[in-house]
Amino acid sequence: MKIGIPKEIKADENRVALTPVGARALIDAGHNVSIEQDAGAGSGFTNGEYESAGAVIVSTEAAWDAELVLKVKEPAAREYDFLRQQLLFTYFHLAGVDPKLTETLLARGTTAIAYETVEDDSGKLPLLAPMSAVAGSMAVTVGNYYLAKFNGGRGMLLAELFDQRYGKVLIVGDGVVGQHGAKVAARLGAEVYVAGNRPDNTQSLARALDMDLHFIQSNEANIAQHLGDADLVIGGVLVRGGRAPHVISEAMVKTMQPGSVIVDVSIDQGGCVETARPTTHSDPIYVHHDVIHYCVANMPGAYPRLSTMALTGATLPYALKLAAEGENSLKTDGGFGKGVNTYHGHITCQPVAISLGMESQYRPFQRL
Repeated sequence: MKIGIPKEIKADENRVALTPVGARALIDAGHNVSIEQDAGAGSGFTNGEYESAGAVIVSTEAAWDAELVLKVKEPAAREYDFLRQQLLFTYFHLAGVDPKLTETLLARGTTAIAYETVEDDSGKLPLLAPMSAVAGSMAVTVGNYYLAKFNGGRGMLLAELFDQRYGKVLIVGDGVVGQHGAKVAARLGAEVYVAGNRPDNTQSLARALDMDLHFIQSNEANIAQHLGDADLVIGGVLVRGGRAPHVISEAMVKTMQPGSVIVDVSIDQGGCVETARPTTHSDPIYVHHDVIHYCVANMPGAYPRLSTMALTGATLPYALKLAAEGENSLKTDGGFGKGVNTYHGHITCQPVAISLGMESQYRPFQRL
């Protein structure tokens, strides 16, 4: 199969969809890999490394002219003209981006396979997990940085000094983002509260760390109770394929301490904080109701080499399957098939259809 890897053009996005090692694996399997010039430069991978692996360095147009296109982020508006009836494998987050992208995918008949909705045999999300882990870990470190007084923060360091814990972190969501955020925050020395629906997750993590973690049932009253004295709030709420609900309202944000920090990791799915709006790595924060908001929609792009290596490690087995079997691989593997968000003019992910008000165009993929 002919496989193309375009360079990412989203603001401050330095990841690439495939490492040279990944390219070699696809080429050894008998496929042709074309990668846009300097697509890997931001992650520290040179054109020469890809050429040594057997890939061909090409133009933007040639990278998109492929049966299977691998990306990291959803196509930007100026890439829409490249879309056609092909396989496109990337993070889409269609419920949280401009509906025009979904409309274009449908009009062009593109088979859009979203990393974030692919499931494994246990029902977990293996392609979302690595980037969620990076974002969850990073949420604590960036939050701690913006708590510094010179950044406009309230001057509280998340740390343990002489056996005394300082700083309170409230994490809303107990999935991969929440678990990694809790781990980093606890090891720094903060008091950590996790609002979720699965107390066993938090209790297991607390035992593994041999540290105290406080679990609270995720509901409006409990979250509101802990917002008022939290130094850092991390939003990690996930609705598979759908838009994140606003579990923290604007009225609740108003009760927070001046100079406290919100990091909304859910922002790529619309955000779970009502006052959140997408920001970029070059302009990452804004202040609303005296609270610092960090809402970068591609957080793992800050650490592109690690993120690219972790992403390729997760996606490569699926890319090999797609390249070998084409659309049939999506029909014979139910979990992989759940990654299909649009197919030959139909929306095949119901949460996306509901979020965008396009239910009339929804058709279950396995029935098409």
